[in-house]
Amino acid sequence: MATPPPFLNSNNPNPLTQASSRLPEDTVIYSIYPDNPLSQDALQSLHLQILNAVSPFTTSYIWQHEPFTLSIALHPFPHLKGHLRFGDNLNDEWFTVFLLFRVSVAFPSVSIQVHDSDGEFLLIEAAYHLPRWLNPENSQNRAFIRRGKLHIIPQSALPNPTLTESLNFLIENEQAAVAPDSVQYVIQNRIAGYPEKAKLNTHSVRVRVPVSVARVFKHAPSLISLAVEGFYDRDMDSMKHAAKMERFLKGRKGGEEEMVTVTVKMSRAMYAQLMQQRFQAPKCYPMPAKKGDLEAELGMKIACGLEMMYQEKKKEGEEGKGSGWKKYKESLEKSGYFKGLVPGSNEYTRLMENAEEYYKNSSLFSKTREMLNAPVRQIDEILSLPYSADEFKNEDAPPSDDDSWLYSGEDELNSALQDRQKEMELYELKREKKKSKEQKDTGASSSLKGEDFDLSELVKTMQGFMHKMSSYEGAEVHNDRDPKEVELDVERFMKDVESVMKYQGDENVTRDMDDDGGSSDMDFGADSNLLLKAADESEDGSDMSDHEDGEDSFMHSYSDVMNNELKSTTLKKSFVHANEQTSVKNEGTSNATEDMDEEFSPVDVDVNLVKNLLDSFACQQGLPGPTSNLLGLMGVNLPKDDNKGK
Repeated sequence: MATPPPFLNSNNPNPLTQASSRLPEDTVIYSIYPDNPLSQDALQSLHLQILNAVSPFTTSYIWQHEPFTLSIALHPFPHLKGHLRFGDNLNDEWFTVFLLFRVSVAFPSVSIQVHDSDGEFLLIEAAYHLPRWLNPENSQNRAFIRRGKLHIIPQSALPNPTLTESLNFLIENEQAAVAPDSVQYVIQNRIAGYPEKAKLNTHSVRVRVPVSVARVFKHAPSLISLAVEGFYDRDMDSMKHAAKMERFLKGRKGGEEEMVTVTVKMSRAMYAQLMQQRFQAPKCYPMPAKKGDLEAELGMKIACGLEMMYQEKKKEGEEGKGSGWKKYKESLEKSGYFKGLVPGSNEYTRLMENAEEYYKNSSLFSKTREMLNAPVRQIDEILSLPYSADEFKNEDAPPSDDDSWLYSGEDELNSALQDRQKEMELYELKREKKKSKEQKDTGASSSLKGEDFDLSELVKTMQGFMHKMSSYEGAEVHNDRDPKEVELDVERFMKDVESVMKYQGDENVTRDMDDDGGSSDMDFGADSNLLLKAADESEDGSDMSDHEDGEDSFMHSYSDVMNNELKSTTLKKSFVHANEQTSVKNEGTSNATEDMDEEFSPVDVDVNLVKNLLDSFACQQGLPGPTSNLLGLMGVNLPKDDNKGK
C-alpha cells in the first residue's frame, strides 16, 4: 500500500489544535493582517470596507449556524479576525474560503490566514501536490492567502517561521512564496462555482406553522438556522419547553395561534437534519388528523426548534452562563480552584458562588449576556407589533423544491472518490518517476557504470555494511526505502548460541537444545557427537588457565572435526579458494594442488562475495530481486549487462 502524503497521515500531530481547542471542532478560524500597521480608526475603516465587499455574496445566503463576521483584534498586533461554525454543512466552510480569496483580491495589501480544527485544511486538500518537505509539524505560519493565490513560505528561507517573520517575507518576497500551479488548481477547483454554488445549496420548503413563527421568519429569515439547531441539538431539558410551547402557541393573551402555510428557505444540510429525525408532536401542538402530512410535520419540527432555542437563549441570557461561563469554569477547574472538592459539598458550593459573583461583574458576562439575548430581543421586537393570519392568506406559498438530491448523493460521492483516486494515481506516478530519476543519478554519480564499475568498491561497501553497528531500531537504510520489519525470537536464538558455546558436556548441551520438547534449529544430528568428543578430549588433555583459552581450544577442535566432515563432500568446489590463482600461475608444479587436497583450503571471501552477488544479479534478468534490493539499500546500483545476448 502506498504511503500517503504527510498531510493525509492521521497519526501526525496537529500544531494548531491547541490554539483552536477552545472553539467547537466544526469551526473555521481566519485572520486578516494588513501589510502596514494601522491605527484603530484605520482598522475600523478597513473592517467596514471588507464587510461591504462581501455583503453582495452573503445577503441572501443561509448559514448553518452563524454568519460570516469580523472583529478587531489588537494582539499580537492590530488585525481583523473571525470564526464561523459550519457544523454539518461543509459548504459554509468553503464558501468562507471563497469570500477570503475575494477579499484578498479586493484588498491586495493584506495577508489572510485560515485554518480549522484539522489544522491547515487548505494544505490537506492539496496534500498530493505539496512539496515533499512540507508536513504538519513544520506548516505553522506558512500558508497564507494573498492577491487571490495561496502562498507557502519556503523552508529554505524560514526553517521555523514566526507569524511576524512570515508576514514580512510575504511583503518583501511575495513571488518566492507563491504555491505551485498544481496546488493553486486544487484549491481554485474546490471553490469554483461560488457564489452560484451557494445558491444551489439553498432549499425552499413549504410548511404549516403557527402565525407567530411565520411572522418571525418573514422579518428575520436567517433565524431558521437557530431554529433547526435548537431542534437538532435538543436534550431532555430543552424538550420541556417544546412540551409547553409558551412563546409561539400561547404568546398572546387568550387562545392559541392560528396555523398558516408559508415557504421557508434553508440550507440543504438543515433540510436533511429535519428530515432524518423522527419527533413526536407535543400534545399542545395542533397537528392534522391526516397522517403523513409533510408540510405539517416539518412545520412542527421548525416551530418546536424555535421554541426550544428561544427559551434556552433567554434562560442563558438571564444567567449570563453561555459558552463564556463554561470556558471560565473550565479554566477554574484546570487551575485547581476547586481543590478537588466533591461537587455539591459545602465548600465546593461556596467556591462556586464566589466564582459566579466574580463572573457576573466581569466584562465577559455582559458581552455573553448581550450575545445570548440578541435573538431573543429580535424575536420579541418582531412579535411586539400587531399581527394576524390575514397577512399570510393572500400570499402565494410556492411548492417545495425537489428533494431528489437527498436520495441521489451516491453519484456525487462516487464522482468525488474518482477524482481523489486520480489524484492518488498521479501522485504515485510522480513518485515513481522521481525515484527512478534519483536511482539513475545515483548510479551515474557513484561511477559504478559499465567499464568504470569498480568491484573493489562493492566489496568495501558490503564490508562497511556488515561491520556497521546498528541500534535497537534495526539497520539503517536510505530514506526512500521502506524497511521491512524483521521478527527475531531472541530467547530461542540465545539458547541455540549457548548450546554450542557453553560446552558443559553432552548432557548439558542436550538439555539446552531440547528445552522446548523438540530439537533446536541448530541440531547437528549424529555427527555432533564427534564435535562433543573433540571438545571433551580438549578439556581432558589440557589444563586451561582461563575461559578464553578454553574457547580457543574448542574452536580448533571444532574446526578440525568440521574439516574432516567436509573433506569428503563437494562443498569446497562451490567456493573460490585462495590457492587457485597461484596454482594457475605455477602450472608446471602439479604437486601444489595435490598437497592442498590434504587440507581444506582457505576461501577467498572477497572474491566469493563478488562472484555470488554477480551470479545472483544475473539470475534476476533485469527484474527486481534480493541482490538489487540489498545493494539498493546501500546506495549501490549494478550496471546492466549491455553485452547480454550478443
